[in-house]
Amino acid sequence: MDFAGKSVLITGAGKGIGRACARLMAARGAEVIALSRTQADLDGLREELGARTIRVDLQDPVATRAAVAEAGTCDFLINSAGINVLESVLDMTDEGYEAVLGINLRAALITCQEFAKSRIAAGGGGAIVNITSIAGHRGFQNHLCYAASKAGLEGASRVLAKELGPHNIRVNCVAPTITLTELAVEAWSDPVKSEPMMVRHPFNRFAEADEVARSIAMLLSDDAGMVSGAVLSVDGGFLAV
Repeated sequence: MDFAGKSVLITGAGKGIGRACARLMAARGAEVIALSRTQADLDGLREELGARTIRVDLQDPVATRAAVAEAGTCDFLINSAGINVLESVLDMTDEGYEAVLGINLRAALITCQEFAKSRIAAGGGGAIVNITSIAGHRGFQNHLCYAASKAGLEGASRVLAKELGPHNIRVNCVAPTITLTELAVEAWSDPVKSEPMMVRHPFNRFAEADEVARSIAMLLSDDAGMVSGAVLSVDGGFLAV
């Protein structure tokens, strides 16, 4: 999968799966336009990959639209930005809801909308991958708003695929299991917490960020030219058990 001469806009590119995507797409020849709210992460991407960088708080809809406009017309969009606020059903707060749904769902829909407008103005074509989660398919404790945001993004992605298909824009989702980013390694290092999840994985391990990135690259590539409206679970068989 060679992406030479192509450009990719990546939200949440500073850390985790987003950074893995930036590295992989750059290694395969794409120009990377990285969005993040952390300047140090953007500086690192610029130095490491030669990426174009745009600092933005995706919680702000106006700033989000402006950032996508600044990025210009790109060939691909990867929506990797996401947060979680761990609250139970009975403890859910308005602040937690607004933060999680604002970034995980609203910002993703805005970037998809602005990306699509730009692609259509350029004659169509292109591809979007929205990163969701197995939490949108299974009920995990204290993940109420997170689950709602990821399931909502999958439903919205099917609408996007339907409406953007006539413009030759493909839209798919990747739903990873627990992925061993730096934060996840720390969060899941306690066997008491990780073992109940681990035993449900047929591979008896969690995912690596670069494994998720390679699946995303596949969906962006011409090899997936007839794939749109799909949700690819990158979970080592977790949802099959």
